[in-house]
Amino acid sequence: MELDGCPSPSSGLQRFCFFFALFCFLFEARSACLSRSHEDPTFNPPFLTLHNRFLAESNDMVMDSENNKCSEKINKGSQLREAFKMLDANFFDDTKVLDIAREAKELNLPIFAANRELVASENGGLHNPSCLIFNPEWTDEQVENASNRFSYPTLSGIQRPKTEEDIAFMSILELGELIRTKQITSLELVQFFLRRLKRYNPVLESVITYTDELAYKQAKEADELLAKGVYLGPLHGIPYGLKDIIAVPGYKTTWGSRSFKDQVLNIEAWVYKRLKSAGAVLVAKLVSGSLAYDDIWFGGRTRNPWNIEEFSTGSSAGPAASTSAGMVPFAIGSETAGSITYPAARCGVTALRPTFGTVGRTGVMSIAESLDKLGPFCRSAADCTVVLDTIRGKDPDDLSSRYIPLDDPFSVDIKRLTVGYTDDAEMEVVNVLKSKGVKTVPFKLNYTVDSVQGILNFTMDVEMLAHFDEWQRTRQDDLYEAQDQWPTELRRARVIPAVDYVQAQRARRKLIQEVKKSFTVDAFIGNATDWERVCLGNLVGFPVIVVPTGFKNISNPPSEGTRRRTTITTGIYARPNHDHIALALAMAYQSVTYHHKQRPPIDNLGPSDIMPYPPTTIPHRRLHP
Repeated sequence: MELDGCPSPSSGLQRFCFFFALFCFLFEARSACLSRSHEDPTFNPPFLTLHNRFLAESNDMVMDSENNKCSEKINKGSQLREAFKMLDANFFDDTKVLDIAREAKELNLPIFAANRELVASENGGLHNPSCLIFNPEWTDEQVENASNRFSYPTLSGIQRPKTEEDIAFMSILELGELIRTKQITSLELVQFFLRRLKRYNPVLESVITYTDELAYKQAKEADELLAKGVYLGPLHGIPYGLKDIIAVPGYKTTWGSRSFKDQVLNIEAWVYKRLKSAGAVLVAKLVSGSLAYDDIWFGGRTRNPWNIEEFSTGSSAGPAASTSAGMVPFAIGSETAGSITYPAARCGVTALRPTFGTVGRTGVMSIAESLDKLGPFCRSAADCTVVLDTIRGKDPDDLSSRYIPLDDPFSVDIKRLTVGYTDDAEMEVVNVLKSKGVKTVPFKLNYTVDSVQGILNFTMDVEMLAHFDEWQRTRQDDLYEAQDQWPTELRRARVIPAVDYVQAQRARRKLIQEVKKSFTVDAFIGNATDWERVCLGNLVGFPVIVVPTGFKNISNPPSEGTRRRTTITTGIYARPNHDHIALALAMAYQSVTYHHKQRPPIDNLGPSDIMPYPPTTIPHRRLHP
């Protein structure tokens, strides 16, 4: 097929160029000969030279407007073919790519523009969710009585500690008992934790906004309810923090980004509403890495309380660091690809990445609708269980959320479980569970899909770009805090073809089926920060709880000694919709160990420990949204 009369760029083009050059040659030669022959009778016309010159320059001829258009189209076709190489579609010849370009301009671009105007004029994915919904279900069983709540253990004999430092590291259940028995008020707790937040934030850089006014209001309401004999449960009057991608009316929701640092969203996030209804009290919006990527945000970079020469890593940096340092009893973070597991492991706290769809995401900045999850950072697995019980359930405005039939983790008979352990598992956990009657066996997940990390990157980057299309088009990415992070990722995502995004989802489904077949145990224990496993777990959608298991010396400690430590953690993984199994196993382990009760040395670093600025130990940066 020829385009507007232009010759085909093949042997036909060569013939066209030859005859056109010959015509031009005869015309020019005739004029030259008439002139020179009058002067020099021996003149021999340079036919061969002119012929060669016109053949060599045939693609650049501008002898008239029609031939100029043909030349431009030929050059344009070659350029487009080069562009098509980025899409692995360079099998089209010049004529076909020109056809594609013309029809894309006429048909595709108007649709692109109409859709952007309709659904993509606002950033962050807060509106117009996709109708393509990911569901990690492994069975077709109907859900019944999925909203039944857990039965919490009764703590008796809990007394108010004499020091505020001891109060800071009490569990939710312990603090709840102090409030229930009126040994302490919610107002007192709010005043106390706000002081700690403001005391340590200059060091850790883990807080974006203090919500003092709201906190005092909610604490007063909690105390008034209790005075009337109304007790809402273990979160009644308990202070907490939210990762600052979660919207709360009247306060900034910055997404950690310079582009949105003054943004106020008058949206009440679903998870915030759930916590408010349980009587919990919001004291701070905590650091999210910029647009939920790693630990760099517009105000700095969040540090690890156990070793302030390190950064916290992962975008749920504020929730992890603040919980670790006793600045809040618990916090809500999020994960798309490692942002719960990585900072929890780095900062030595217990944290749960629940089954995909367990917690509603209305009012939360979206990275990838088929990957994003909200989860708690806490002192213990028991605390994670309490918080999960409050925030789980069907969010009517989040099409991916659903009622999940979790059994009560406090009532699981772990002696009936078979738990695998991988080569990189912390064997102390395995041995403790074995001593408690759990059957433990060596285990490995087997699957043939060898592009797990690539599938995750394709999925995350394309879905993220859909939520930040306008941000990129208006070049706000030039203001981003770390140019080697989202700006690079999303520019590359611009040239991922829709066909290959769909192929990645087909490969993802194949991976899920293979993992399902290979998951022959009730749960397994393994490294929580192995990147392949982080990618796999998020693609498949199964839960993991990160559990502190000990400490080791930091690299190159000062000769005079230091209390700074590197935390050791492991992950307990369960099947989708079996979060209660992972929680029960973690609670069993923590019932006889004390690693999760240790306190970081942010007040007493050691004789030679001064805080360098910037920190000297910079962890390798990798994608941890």
